[in-house]
Amino acid sequence: MRAAIIPVTPFQQNCSLVWCSKTMRGVLVDPGGDLGKLKDAVAKAGVTLEKILLTHGHADHCGQAGMLAKELDLPIEGPHEDDRFWISRLEDDAARFQMTCEIFEPTRWLNDGDTVSFGEVTMEVLHCPGHTPGHVVFFHRPTNFAFVGDVLFQGSIGRTDFPMGNHQDLLDAITQKLWPLGDGVTFVPGHGPTSTFGQERQSNPYVSDAAMAR
Repeated sequence: MRAAIIPVTPFQQNCSLVWCSKTMRGVLVDPGGDLGKLKDAVAKAGVTLEKILLTHGHADHCGQAGMLAKELDLPIEGPHEDDRFWISRLEDDAARFQMTCEIFEPTRWLNDGDTVSFGEVTMEVLHCPGHTPGHVVFFHRPTNFAFVGDVLFQGSIGRTDFPMGNHQDLLDAITQKLWPLGDGVTFVPGHGPTSTFGQERQSNPYVSDAAMAR
């Protein structure tokens, strides 16, 4: 498996182009906007897209996913159906953030324990609510690599002050779902640089082992 990060939207959201190096078939994780930029990156990498994967329903992550899916005739998988609320208000949020967004219906809602596949790659799905109720994380166990959306960042965690956010749910998702995957897991957050779970357990002021022990 290989991956490239392509920041999109005014929020510099980390859209990831992820592909199977054997088959050159892949996915876009969270194509929230700047579709021309994303299509150029896919063509430059020589990847054939199989589907779109979504971590959650916020506009910067999925606002233009439906538009891209229609244009390229791709299925959309994710997030968990508890984020239907967020997807249903994409056009309202678009006006507020001066973005172009379109409401859509995912081809497949995802649940904890599901898998998603492309080429010869299979990733595990973890339901990690808190930032939004239907947030999911994609984990590729063979390479210890995860796409965590806005659950966890280098040195920070996702906001929980949006409608339907829950701070305790987010802390539980990180410590009970992500940390057991191992300190060696490298993750792509929804914004900012990559990090590892081990690094965040040591130094993250919100969810480090020391912070959680207080």
